Amino acid sequence: MSRSRRLLTSLEALQDAHLITAQEARATAAVARTYAVSLTPHLAALIKAEGPHGPIGRQYLPDPREGIVQPSESADPIHDHPHTVLPGLIHRYPDRVLLKLVEVCPVYCRFCFRREMVGRKGQGLLEPDQFDAVLAYIAAHPALFEAILSGGDPFVLSARRVDAVSRALGAIEHLKSLRWHTRVPVADPERVTRALVRALRAGDARRKAVTVVVHVNHAAELVPPAVAAIARLVDTGVQVLSQSVLLKGLNDSEEALEALFRALTAARVKPYYLHQGDLAPGTGHWRTALARGPELMEALRGRLPGHALPTLVIDPPGGTGKLPLATALSSEGLKLRDGRTIPHPDL
Repeated sequence: MSRSRRLLTSLEALQDAHLITAQEARATAAVARTYAVSLTPHLAALIKAEGPHGPIGRQYLPDPREGIVQPSESADPIHDHPHTVLPGLIHRYPDRVLLKLVEVCPVYCRFCFRREMVGRKGQGLLEPDQFDAVLAYIAAHPALFEAILSGGDPFVLSARRVDAVSRALGAIEHLKSLRWHTRVPVADPERVTRALVRALRAGDARRKAVTVVVHVNHAAELVPPAVAAIARLVDTGVQVLSQSVLLKGLNDSEEALEALFRALTAARVKPYYLHQGDLAPGTGHWRTALARGPELMEALRGRLPGHALPTLVIDPPGGTGKLPLATALSSEGLKLRDGRTIPHPDL
């Protein structure tokens, strides 16, 4: 049976696997019609072991509260669309571009900031002519230093496809860094094969800095298979960083964040970003007040070494790019790089 056929991609499949009840399926039917559902066998097993309301199940199982959309929430909360220069290519910062190779994931986080865009268009792969146009654009912009591979989740691609992408981007001389963003090492660790790892370093890409940023929100996700998948990356010279989302009731405590950052550091992952939740539709129940994150990070400074602490960031409305939340936050709102201060509904 293929890997894709093993995914649990409907409420019926979740109910058959005893991860939700019939009552919960009825309560979340409208949510599942709006936002994609998918769960890997690896995560399904962890959820069965911890219970559906544990730190893993809550991240992936649909919740009726997702149907509550606040006026401040947006289908494009960080304004990807105005910075989209070609299909699949976002150019927001002068020295880097974000390339969405695919618009599907093996799992769908219930707080995803691209939840309106992923999981609803088949495989959502870039067509060959679209990828060629992306390569031509990057080649024509010598100020570009880094390509960020995202989506969707680019690790759903075959090792052969990842190899081809690595070689194509690696052949662009002025591009020095390839950064892959993925949930796969903790969501489907067996997919991180040695062939996939070799593909990340393929061809001319060996002359490039290759980084994998893995999305992890709770120490419970770093079970032995996930740590082993990360080790396959680190042991071949791939730098592995983490990004996490601050989630109300899941990791918004000193104890939960300390355990997460210690577990990441022990797995040889550098904690990189801790994100304030974006204003994505139906995610209000996940977001903390803006002041909570800086309070937590300040409390952790005496409990963890500096290299085990990520930068707490926010993507403010308007698409201006990430800001360190602790320095941007004021009683009036968020201070942008251009000196303007804008209000934020979660103050």
